[in-house]
Amino acid sequence: MKPRLGVIGAGAWGTALTQSLASDGSPVLIWARETELVAEINARHTNSLFLPSARLAPSIRATGDLAEMAGLDVLLAVCPAQHLATVLSALPGFVGDLLLCAKGIEAGSGRLMGEVAAAAAPQASLAVLSGPTFAHEVAAGLPTAVTLACSGGEEQWRRLAPLISRPALRPYYSDDVVGAEIGGSVKNVLAIACGVVEGLGLGQNARAALIARGYAEMVRFGLAHGARAETLAGLCGLGDLVLTCSSTSSRNFSLGKALGEGQSAAEALAGKTSVAEGAHTAPVLAAIARREGIAMPIVEAVERLLGGAPAKAVVAELLARPLRPEQEGQA
Repeated sequence: MKPRLGVIGAGAWGTALTQSLASDGSPVLIWARETELVAEINARHTNSLFLPSARLAPSIRATGDLAEMAGLDVLLAVCPAQHLATVLSALPGFVGDLLLCAKGIEAGSGRLMGEVAAAAAPQASLAVLSGPTFAHEVAAGLPTAVTLACSGGEEQWRRLAPLISRPALRPYYSDDVVGAEIGGSVKNVLAIACGVVEGLGLGQNARAALIARGYAEMVRFGLAHGARAETLAGLCGLGDLVLTCSSTSSRNFSLGKALGEGQSAAEALAGKTSVAEGAHTAPVLAAIARREGIAMPIVEAVERLLGGAPAKAVVAELLARPLRPEQEGQA
């Protein structure tokens, strides 16, 4: 019997993953918090609130009952990172494979999503799905490659990869769950910084330099927390960083662009139906880095920007930092 698939979260990314999974006719159950959205998906096969461009497959069914999700074999958790603990705590006794697709660090505790999930769903087998993935492109069936990092190693990979893989969605195996999570979390913060560069009109040279120096910060933080450098050089690190730092299709880049143009964080976020996870991650990431002595000046700059510091002044502070070698350990 083919494993039964479900997706928790009917935002743009959750809807896109659901559409990808259902593209071969597989039945997929998606959970949405909004009762009107459940009705719309089931009646019209659309999601006008979060992904209006997609026409959803007829094998997709929506529910507002989390208990109905608990009986499935494989769940993809795509709810916002700051709500993951609450949602999983309301999921009674799930014992199957749980793929974490939210990218962020829990603001109150500093926990990665794997730590949140391990506490809220202790019987589940955890994996992380991460990479350069704009939702509207995945939903449209455009070619996409992702990292599937499995806490259960190759045995779990062999079980999950055929379920996730589609002609236009190609997963690559990793057993570095922490690295996959850190890449996806840090890149959101760096995307805000790149958006600021765009909003200030500082040019392509500045953005390329920021991506490179931001990647160095990602690697420093990752290595300090047990991630592998090669993981962060892959799809879930550098690949995702390049994508999300280069387009207003990124919610985090768009937030940064608005900050660079002079809006406050509150103004830039007002009325948005989707979540810019980097806004929640930046303060806690910066706090962890300071506490552990990890140099992350770009992340700290984003923290100050979100706190109301003028964008031009923050950029000037970054450019005035002492000159130093590019690589760690050089004289």
